Amino acid sequence: MSSIYVDEASGSDTTGTGSQETPYQTLGFAVYTQPSASYWIRKDAQAEYAEPTQSALKKAKKTAEGIEKKRKKQLELEERERQAKGDEKEKREKLLEESKKVVLTEDESLPKATKSKLLDLAKYRTQRVRVFGWVHRLRQQKDIIFIVLRDGTGYLQAVLSGRVAQTYSALTLTLESSVELVGTLQEVPEGKTAPGGHELVVDYWSVVGAAPGGDDAFTNRLNEKSDPSIQADLRHLVLRGETASSVLRLRANMLTAFRSALISHNLIEVTPPCLVQTQVEGGATLFKLDYYGQPAFLTQSSQLYLETCLPSLGDVFCVQESFRAENSHTRRHLSEYTHLEAELAFITFDDLMKHIEDVICKTVDILLADPISAGLIKHLNPNFVPPTRPFMRMSYVDAIAWLNEHKIQHPAEDEQGNVIKVDEKGNPTTDGSGTVLMVDHKVGDDIAEAAERHMTDEIGKPIFLHGFPAELKAFYMKKVPTEAGSEGPVFTESCDLLMPNVGEIVGGSMRIADQEELLAAYKREGIDPEPYYWFTDQRKYGTCEHGGYGLGVEVCSLSEI
Repeated sequence: MSSIYVDEASGSDTTGTGSQETPYQTLGFAVYTQPSASYWIRKDAQAEYAEPTQSALKKAKKTAEGIEKKRKKQLELEERERQAKGDEKEKREKLLEESKKVVLTEDESLPKATKSKLLDLAKYRTQRVRVFGWVHRLRQQKDIIFIVLRDGTGYLQAVLSGRVAQTYSALTLTLESSVELVGTLQEVPEGKTAPGGHELVVDYWSVVGAAPGGDDAFTNRLNEKSDPSIQADLRHLVLRGETASSVLRLRANMLTAFRSALISHNLIEVTPPCLVQTQVEGGATLFKLDYYGQPAFLTQSSQLYLETCLPSLGDVFCVQESFRAENSHTRRHLSEYTHLEAELAFITFDDLMKHIEDVICKTVDILLADPISAGLIKHLNPNFVPPTRPFMRMSYVDAIAWLNEHKIQHPAEDEQGNVIKVDEKGNPTTDGSGTVLMVDHKVGDDIAEAAERHMTDEIGKPIFLHGFPAELKAFYMKKVPTEAGSEGPVFTESCDLLMPNVGEIVGGSMRIADQEELLAAYKREGIDPEPYYWFTDQRKYGTCEHGGYGLGVEVCSLSEI
């Protein structure tokens, strides 16, 4: 007779084998697994194994009987489930076979259906319509199938019942299949809701393109819990979602609104090139390529080209892609983005900021006045509040003072731009250990985004931050005049428009109007003036005071979303 060991403290009924090295935990389980063995039990690892008492053995046998009853009950339950599944499968297969005999044909005696996009359906209520789209949502309830159709212009609830819900296509319909639906459009009963306030009672339909089911079904490839890396790889499918498509739609409406606002200011839209041989924002962020044996770049900005249009077209703007070779992984840095830029002639710095403020506010007003774009804004950002005028103006020097007054510091950097870390005694470390040394801001510092955001969010209103030091800005920006012999930094007539909870959305400045000053700027930045001859000519042949700005459409969208 074999010996079975039980250790109530360290044994396991799951992984134990009953040996002295891997004992069971309970005597009841030991009796259940080895009913004719001899048993040895102990309370803990320090005690000696001993035979169980008769009363303990009697209790263990009852426990073993209970385990056996549970096992049999579980087996019976599993058998019933297998049988039920088999019956259900057989019933399903029979139903599918029967459904293949149901063939739909469109009833020619009914009124002719009018083909329509979902956006235009309201005027066809009580009439018969024909629509096409993708199955956005799908719900089967007994003999009725509910579909939410999507066609890119809107959504429509459709109801399939009776014969139209009994076809093989109906019983095997999957999400994201493209379909044709024909039926009568009816207003939904009072107290019920549906997209557009109506639903389609379908009398004929067909599958245009079936989407797969099973392992390759849409929701198995992509759902709300999908990892961001998977969502990035399946971006083409993410776009079918309500949020992503709403963002794209609002972006399109926003561009239309911007164009309307700019045209109302008598600006003309032009289309500058993307392949250029000049830099605008510094050579370090240029995407370089070979253009038939000559060096060329993807444009950082269309500003220089816009300036050439001023003498012939007057004030101009463009909506063009710009490219920055910055390997940064923040939401504010994109290698490619849509750049809305404008240039205006015969203006002052004050005129420029007033113009930017008016264009921003007018664009928002246009969006909110349109029911569709207003609905998209409410859907994406229910708490959106339009900016109030006038926008606050704060100089760069005042911003430095504000940050220091409010104890907002920034990481100290060495001459190479590396963050300085210090040990417990405050001595700089060289091995990467220690804590980041935080210091106050001073005039000449490039205010970091985090500090800028902190200030803007705390003030809680749009801010024109203006008058940045020349060494922090591009070569073409006009400098603020200084008295002869004065010392200290030279500032520029430049501005950034900062929005609460977003940060910078617009950057603008007055441009250098004097030819000699521009040539000096080329030299200071180490730029060969030869490729810029056409830009320099703007100062040679009738210069004027002018300025402009650039707006990142993606970042501006964030302010509304």
